[in-house]
Amino acid sequence: MDERRFYPAAMKWHFSPETGSPFWLAKAPALGFDPLTDVRTHADLHRFPNLVNELRELPLEALVPRGYGEHLDIIGAFDSGGTTGTPKRVLLHSDWLHSSLSWKSARMDEFGFPRRVNWLNVTPSGPHIFGRLMAEVTRMRGGICFTVDLDPRWVRTSLSEGRADEANRYAEHIVDQAETVLRHQEIGVLVVTPPLLVRMAEREELTELINRKVDVIMWGGAHLDADTRRILRDDVFPNVPLCGQYGSTMILGGSMERPGEAPAGAHCVFDSFSPYTTFSVVDPDTRGEVAEGERGQVVMHHVSKSLLLPNNLERDLATRVAPPPGSLGVSVADVTPVPVFEHAEVIEGVY
Repeated sequence: MDERRFYPAAMKWHFSPETGSPFWLAKAPALGFDPLTDVRTHADLHRFPNLVNELRELPLEALVPRGYGEHLDIIGAFDSGGTTGTPKRVLLHSDWLHSSLSWKSARMDEFGFPRRVNWLNVTPSGPHIFGRLMAEVTRMRGGICFTVDLDPRWVRTSLSEGRADEANRYAEHIVDQAETVLRHQEIGVLVVTPPLLVRMAEREELTELINRKVDVIMWGGAHLDADTRRILRDDVFPNVPLCGQYGSTMILGGSMERPGEAPAGAHCVFDSFSPYTTFSVVDPDTRGEVAEGERGQVVMHHVSKSLLLPNNLERDLATRVAPPPGSLGVSVADVTPVPVFEHAEVIEGVY
């Protein structure tokens, strides 16, 4: 990717009065630099302030680039997880949905995902983008999508208020529903969050069902440490490949685990959808980029026709890894949540 052609073209779209969004056109005079002339490379994205918290209260019409004109096709508005307070919100445009899921589907082919099989998505839906994306990629790949209602905010609220028993009962209720679907339907791909997958692994009959029926388990939405991943992969589900994904609502999607068997005990590596969504890994205190192989806090950038949202500091720590040849930014491995983010304790719960 020629970044010195990509970024000037993107900045022209987002900061020209004819095509830019009201949000960015209003912000431009106070940025302290001119995006039209000063943003030429991926490194220049760090010049932008992190404005993601303004998306908690912003009327979302302000994010729509004027360049869409009458050709607007918005799938819907989607919320962040709400881990650190009032959720942030973004818009999902149909053109972005198609391009990002086409990329993800191609990565699935590399990993060996079967086509024309049914999926069971045990993922958050409603205001959460994860469930919608998984439903759409199921349709794209020719399968029937089965779902289970999942409200991660209720679990998180229960845990934060000391009602662990209630959270546990709700999580078991989710697994009960998933088991019913797996028992009576032909499921080729199971999409599930790691905390719920661990609960599934504790049920002997359900584990046997998954090993017998499912072709691939895709996990995401919460972290999965290397030791637990190894046990699940080698001891609990030896017949079913595990594939991770990592992303954020603020980049309107996520990345896929790099294909190829990682060494025993190693962490899987996540590659971004470059150049549209990219990662940086920075020192939490200085915000300077860490060296390859070192750990730091993840920064995500989204630069597409439908949205500009650069320099968003995420609530995750990761190890910086070299990206695939030709990709911008970096890849990440060993992703774990920070204990505290924006003065709030990070509680994953089931998502």
